[in-house]
Amino acid sequence: MKKLAQKVVKILKKKKIKISFAESCTGGLLSSSITSISGSSKVFTMGLVTYSNQSKVNILKIPKKKIMKHGAVSYETCLYMVKNLNKISKTNISVSITGIAGPKGGTKKKPVGLVFIGIKKGNKVLVIKNYFKNNKRDLIQKAVVNKALNLILSFIK
Repeated sequence: MKKLAQKVVKILKKKKIKISFAESCTGGLLSSSITSISGSSKVFTMGLVTYSNQSKVNILKIPKKKIMKHGAVSYETCLYMVKNLNKISKTNISVSITGIAGPKGGTKKKPVGLVFIGIKKGNKVLVIKNYFKNNKRDLIQKAVVNKALNLILSFIK
């Protein structure tokens, strides 16, 4: 994860790109992976941990009805998260993460390991549905961060 984060920061600095994150199930781990790199202050603007539905509504301005209809862990919520984060942060790239890290909280429809990652750069927006096959919370969180870092790399290369 460290080498990947270093690579991301290096390219962001080279291209003078600013980035922001809105995290739920990773609890700030993505932000931490970037801020652990020296010089990240040149590219990292903000990281919001909007863990509760209340914070998604109050901070990211996601309509409560949308969360009630689709759930906090959904394509729609992830899309709102990344778009509204981008409005708040005014960064070149915004990334959102919402999912179920487990080991509890999963259902048949939304199992543990289901995570949505959203990324927005300019007018390009992508939300990817992922299934991380592990029952250990920390391993799921690390896998999500690695996936997000790789996604960022694909957007900035």
